[in-house]
Amino acid sequence: MPLRDAVTWSARRCRDPVVTLTARATVAATISYVIAVHVSSESAPLTAPLTALLVVQVTLYSTLTTGIRRVNSVVVGVLIAVGFSVLVGLTWWSLGLIILAALVIGQFVRVDEFVNEVAISAMLVLGVSQLTVQAWDRVLETLIGAGVGLLLNVLFAPPVWVGTAGASIEDLARRMRHLLLCCGEELGSPTAVERAAARLHEARRLDQDVAEVDTALRRAEDSLRLNPRVKEGLLSRVVLRTGLDTLEICVVVLRVLARSLTDLAKRRGADEPLFDRDVAVALEELFAHLGGALVSFAVLVTTQVSSNAEEAEDRLATELAAARASREKVADMLLDRVREHPGAWQLHGSLLAEVDRILDELALEHRSDRLMEELDEAARAQQERFAVLARLRLVARGEHVRRRRRGRGAPAGEARTGPPPVPSARADRPGRAPGDRSRPAHDRSRSG
Repeated sequence: MPLRDAVTWSARRCRDPVVTLTARATVAATISYVIAVHVSSESAPLTAPLTALLVVQVTLYSTLTTGIRRVNSVVVGVLIAVGFSVLVGLTWWSLGLIILAALVIGQFVRVDEFVNEVAISAMLVLGVSQLTVQAWDRVLETLIGAGVGLLLNVLFAPPVWVGTAGASIEDLARRMRHLLLCCGEELGSPTAVERAAARLHEARRLDQDVAEVDTALRRAEDSLRLNPRVKEGLLSRVVLRTGLDTLEICVVVLRVLARSLTDLAKRRGADEPLFDRDVAVALEELFAHLGGALVSFAVLVTTQVSSNAEEAEDRLATELAAARASREKVADMLLDRVREHPGAWQLHGSLLAEVDRILDELALEHRSDRLMEELDEAARAQQERFAVLARLRLVARGEHVRRRRRGRGAPAGEARTGPPPVPSARADRPGRAPGDRSRPAHDRSRSG
């Protein structure tokens, strides 16, 4: 293998999520064990490397959230074991009772996939003779493993998986284009029902591709959260997510289109083409423009540089304009054929309706409106979170108590001093009570 190819292959493998996770988990587990040997009183503190293996993820956000849930599950399990040890010893019925209690409590403390870890920690701690020492050693080892895993991802930030997610989205669009091209090539020739059904099964398999792309996109979204190297993580997440949603809708439409062609093949004979030659050529051209628009849309979604984004937008606009012109041409031809042979008019109409749906989903205006809605929704959610944090800070400082006292006014029989209160501007607005912070009706209907 040439040196350049070897370097390229090595760099690609280093960017693979499996390789990255394997290397980080191995290093974190080893370091956790070395630290736990010097800190814990156990001879083999394997809880620390075990925690590191479970905590380390391919993104910093996933590592942080997993570490919190892991530590929470261990602490809850230890507390349950300590509480049971005060009342009962280790018997068959007490073991079943502690497992039941740990699993039930684990559902309420929001540890998600670590619910069983609550019961495991409780059982391991309850079964030892020196309960207190074992309990605190297990908590300490868990903290060591979680801390090492988090610190490793902070010092050596995991890569941003936006490029991998973008490549998956573009690959999905190219598969959709390939399906459209294959369907277009078979329109002017005799098509057996089995061959048309094979195209339908291929369209159905695109659902699995969408699921795989969604997994890659979720990893990319997590890599953008809490990442110091990312400046506009929210915008990137929204752009990629809305792009995948649009392609997913187009996948559903393609499946319906393939179903219409299969039903049309059932109506035709084995030696009869699906369409006349001129109509088949026009439909093949239309499908080619649709496939090109899908690929251009995917490139526009995954392009990060503004200049390249403008080029991708121009290509998408060109493909959409050509597809609309081809659609009008095909509509006129199909209308003439339906007047001559009205037997399959509903299938011809469904083909045009499905093409219209794809064109509407890929339209630049539709995408701009969708992006603005998602960004507005994210901004509102962020404002609500900040409002909750502000109220918590006021509670911590005790200012809510002072405000409550000022709002009660002077005692009875005493004159109120100071200037009169200024009425709120919200009180003059029709249909809203003073202090009402809810959004107007037109805002609520817009967000829905």
